[in-house]
Amino acid sequence: MTDIGKYLIVIGGVVLLAGIIFYFFGNNLKWIGHLPGDIRIERENFNFYFPLTTLILLNLLIFLISKIVQWLK
Repeated sequence: MTDIGKYLIVIGGVVLLAGIIFYFFGNNLKWIGHLPGDIRIERENFNFYFPLTTLILLNLLIFLISKIVQWLK
């Protein structure tokens, strides 16, 4: 049961860190979601946006972080 508490603390720390980054550096992060490969379709009464490249980069970043954490154990 203590493992769940540890995971919740880590998740809370990650969310806090993300909030601090977006709060202080939000103006410099406008490129997120506007990368080449992100799909954007804008019509008169319809907007569709799918950040494909951004999701791939975030997935790669999360994978690398998890591998580093696993390696450090």
